[in-house]
Amino acid sequence: MASLKDFRTRIASVKSTQKITKALQMVAASKLRRAQQAAEAARPYSEKIAGTVANLAASVQGSASAPKLLRGSGKDEVHLVVVATSERGLCGGFNTNIVKKSRELVADLLAQGKQVKILTVGKKGRDQLKRFYGELSIGHIDFSSVRTIGAAQSKEVADKMTSVFEAGEIDVAHFVYSKFRSVISQIPTVQQLIPVKVDLTEAEAKNDANSGVYEYEPSEETILEALLPRYLNSQILRGLLENNAGFYGAQMGAMDNATRNAGDLIKKLTLQMNRKRQAMITTELTEIIAGAQAV
Repeated sequence: MASLKDFRTRIASVKSTQKITKALQMVAASKLRRAQQAAEAARPYSEKIAGTVANLAASVQGSASAPKLLRGSGKDEVHLVVVATSERGLCGGFNTNIVKKSRELVADLLAQGKQVKILTVGKKGRDQLKRFYGELSIGHIDFSSVRTIGAAQSKEVADKMTSVFEAGEIDVAHFVYSKFRSVISQIPTVQQLIPVKVDLTEAEAKNDANSGVYEYEPSEETILEALLPRYLNSQILRGLLENNAGFYGAQMGAMDNATRNAGDLIKKLTLQMNRKRQAMITTELTEIIAGAQAV
């Protein structure tokens, strides 16, 4: 049975851990606000550019002169899955949920007889996926030294994605990330980015409602040629910012739970130590009384 010294050592160790988890919780809380503001600020632009692309795409659908990013390669055989996770852990099931979503997507594509390639963004996703689909990986983008996620990082991912598409190595590209809802809610999301997938029905309805309002100069194809890379970059940037906010939210929640659990464990160990000490005192008193009676 554990001695009083063992109990004191264990309690001191748990208190040290509690200080660390409390500090990480406070750091995550301070960074969450900035990350959340950045994610929310990126949403209006990404939604507006998506709506503009949808309207333009409705005008050129089926056209042989449509940009390649819109019409695709004409095949649906090779799929690229870009998985964005965090560079650090201590965030509960945040990264695991993203990896689980990507694994479901990869398994579904493989079951359909498609060829799959995986590009990872974030160390935690790479470490988990290489155990299951290491042979499918075509690279990894490391942002561990980046303090603030921005357009430069999204452009790096977009350039890699478009380069393999333009080289004819893939036909379809999917982006897997976690959409930030709140501190306790992050939703793993799959978005097809290449070829650009737009809701043509909704776009056509908007065009009919606004018929004669918009007149494009130069042609829709020329505008799309310049706009689609920006659209791709904006969607990736939004996903990375949503991921970043989700990570800090998940980390804050996980560290809060860890701090509470450490506090409960300290109370439990303290109670056990006091009982042990009382038992020792009772035993000593019993021995003293027995000795006195023997005399």
